[in-house]
Amino acid sequence: MSDRMTTLNNRFGYAVSGEQRNKVLRNTYWLLALSLVPTVLGAWVGVALNLAPLFQGFLGLILFMAVAFGFIFAIERTKNSAAGVPVLLGFTFFMGLMMSPLISHTLGFRNGPALIMTAFGGTAGVFFVMATLASVIKRELEGMGKWLMVGTIVLLVGSVINVFVGSSAGMMAISMLAIGIFSFWMLYDLKRIIDGGETNYISATLALYLDIINVFQNLLALLGIFGGERD
Repeated sequence: MSDRMTTLNNRFGYAVSGEQRNKVLRNTYWLLALSLVPTVLGAWVGVALNLAPLFQGFLGLILFMAVAFGFIFAIERTKNSAAGVPVLLGFTFFMGLMMSPLISHTLGFRNGPALIMTAFGGTAGVFFVMATLASVIKRELEGMGKWLMVGTIVLLVGSVINVFVGSSAGMMAISMLAIGIFSFWMLYDLKRIIDGGETNYISATLALYLDIINVFQNLLALLGIFGGERD
């Protein structure tokens, strides 16, 4: 059995034991669950203080990008130290603040709370499906990462353009594309953890958190467009 595991590790270029992979996966799941608490708190604070104007328009996009990439850089710098988890949780709180415009808009519908719970349930369903696929797929998915990166860049460019254009059809197309791209990112990131390609649970949590948040936001946006009920 040990010889077979060594062969598998060498094949994928990883030299990580099954016990270590399971530990990384377990710690990632725990930290991922914990990271949702500051996210909910940040969203609540953002809605309560009406911080939506800060994250709207082109200037809001620039502010978000600057703060988000600053946090991501700090997380990667501290991921091997005791400061890594608090920095990550600070980032998830900020992401909750960033989502407050969408949450506020959704709560303006008569069925707003139901839409939020539906988006949460849908995102959980996507995660469950991708986690299942990642555990049963035997082939490596490293090649998928290149295509997903290209798709993400196209998505970012399209999102920036749509900020100026303000097209509802464009927003729907971007949201649907984002759900697809980040669902497959979820599969890719989970597979890397399972195969031993990611050995730091803070980095693993950050990757999966970004996948989940992007799926949730875009799913919620689509639900608001197609299922929002006005008074």
